[in-house]
Amino acid sequence: MNKRITFNVPPYTGKEKEYVIRAIDNHKICGDGEFTKKCSEWFENHTSSPKVLLTTSCTHATEMAALLADIKPGDEVIMPSYTFVSTADAFVLRGAQIVFIDIRPDTMNMDEQLIEDAITNKTKAIVPVHYAGIACEMDKIMEIANKYHLFVIEDAAQGVMGTYKGKALGAIGDYGCYSFHETKNFSMGEGGALLIRNKDMIEQAEIIREKGTNRSKFFRGQIDKYTWVEAGSSYLPSEMNAAYLYAELEMADAINKDRLNSWNGYYTKLQCLAKEGHIELPFVPEACRHNGHMFYIKARDIQERTELIKHLEKDGIKAVFHYIPLHSAPAGKKYGRFHGRDIYTTKESERLLRLPMYYGLTEQDQDYICNSLKTFYKKKNKVGIWNRQ
Repeated sequence: MNKRITFNVPPYTGKEKEYVIRAIDNHKICGDGEFTKKCSEWFENHTSSPKVLLTTSCTHATEMAALLADIKPGDEVIMPSYTFVSTADAFVLRGAQIVFIDIRPDTMNMDEQLIEDAITNKTKAIVPVHYAGIACEMDKIMEIANKYHLFVIEDAAQGVMGTYKGKALGAIGDYGCYSFHETKNFSMGEGGALLIRNKDMIEQAEIIREKGTNRSKFFRGQIDKYTWVEAGSSYLPSEMNAAYLYAELEMADAINKDRLNSWNGYYTKLQCLAKEGHIELPFVPEACRHNGHMFYIKARDIQERTELIKHLEKDGIKAVFHYIPLHSAPAGKKYGRFHGRDIYTTKESERLLRLPMYYGLTEQDQDYICNSLKTFYKKKNKVGIWNRQ
């Protein structure tokens, strides 16, 4: 089989090189130049956030949020176990205990009905993860947070241009964290952004991001020299990375439309397998508008998923599973605990399979992938080994 369809192709619009060269020619490549400012303004305009700061990664955006929320040793932070390690790492670095709760099987997001029971007098924050760009039930989460005076830090790494009841993901909680890794809808190679809802925290965020100095105020001409005023780190990305990202933000609507078309194409073409009971397709709640970040299917179990991956690989198609639940990992056991029962987290994670999804995925390649899936289940039926319980 000569045909190869990779799982991901980083987005590229054509202007990235031009803008990176412009940054070089401007002799300003260290960050907070022309393109950093343009990117920040774009996100502020599109999310209605008072302030959006570009960071070196979504991991670092979450670390900044943990610092701004004053997470300390002994604090507890509630989150789903089905997420990337960075969601937990940012708080573990502050000495917090992670409290994992189960997910909803329909969206793979944290089960909002389980949050309140997990709250103790040590709880400091709730961290909803908008899996696949599909929003958590934010009204309920914000209601609980307000009731117990907790921070809400949104892991919206996959949620850029997704919304919940018309509100941008990442802009609903106290802080929101975006990712611009090469696998995301918009990329700067490695990078992220922190969204800040409370205007009173903007200056503190700028100080933390600039190594604990008031350098940002200096460059705005608000002070005649800058100095070290607080603990911080270096979270400011290169201007060249920002230049790369801005080329894609100029094409954001086109990229978003292209990905949604691919998502809808998969959904339509695989309906037959879902109706026959072979697979389950993603579920999008009515209040959510997703961004086509990911298309996954759910196989019968981990054994069938493994067989399916091998089958697709033989056809030259790269499909992958996703997270290993954090509570089952060595570090998860060391730094956290699972509150309640793991009814769905492990079970559903072992069934989930991500199909190739990227800007520019052709309809012909999508047809090829869907036909390969159909062939797999047709063969299973023929040999009589399909027997859904």
